[in-house]
Amino acid sequence: MARLRIAAVSYLNTVTFVHGMEHEAEKLHADILLQIPSLCAESILNRRVDIALVPVAALLRDTSLKIVTPYCIGASGPVRTVSIVSPCPIEEVKTIMLDSHSRTSAALTELLCRERWGISPEFAQLTDYSSVLAPSPHTAYLLIGDKVFDYEGRLPYSYDLASEWIAHTSLPFVFAAWVARPDIDDDNIATLEKALAYGTTHIEEAVAASRYATMGSKAVDYLTRNIDFDLDIDKRRALELFLRKIAPVSW
Repeated sequence: MARLRIAAVSYLNTVTFVHGMEHEAEKLHADILLQIPSLCAESILNRRVDIALVPVAALLRDTSLKIVTPYCIGASGPVRTVSIVSPCPIEEVKTIMLDSHSRTSAALTELLCRERWGISPEFAQLTDYSSVLAPSPHTAYLLIGDKVFDYEGRLPYSYDLASEWIAHTSLPFVFAAWVARPDIDDDNIATLEKALAYGTTHIEEAVAASRYATMGSKAVDYLTRNIDFDLDIDKRRALELFLRKIAPVSW
């Protein structure tokens, strides 16, 4: 039997998923590729993997992809690791440098600029992260993933994108979901779902077995307070709304 190819995000927020897949490795029979979010999307869009945890904006690029498993990377409150940091209030920002690791976060940034903050800044790609600590005037920076921990409290203004979306819509947010190619067997999906269930119910164990073990309770706190793994009805409603709002934009 051919081995499954699965792409997952290489951030702290997915250690539970990875741990679950490793726990079920014998039954899952898969090769796991850890990548930044944007590359997870490219991997499944280019058919290099069978299943992937992808930024949800990728769903607009290939309608044949189907969401599988009732698990996601979501937030029902502050997510911490998707933030805009700035030397000035968001209303005074003229340029936003976008972290290229996730199209979804970039699309959410543009949406919030347009609908919540009423600003029309220029957008550019952020490649030199050291520039965040020497910001240009009226320039803000979208940061995602583990690197955000390094910049918390370093600039005067910070905007948590999950919190801003929730305030704007009264709905939670879904940053990434599990998707599969149409020909993937239901039994494989069921085994993956079992693996993810194990990981999300053994968070302390997952952290201890990961490269984040030295963070200890801080990592556990983040995974229990900031990340919501359940793709429930409200998150599905939020996902539909978000995709409808960004559909006219090419991401």
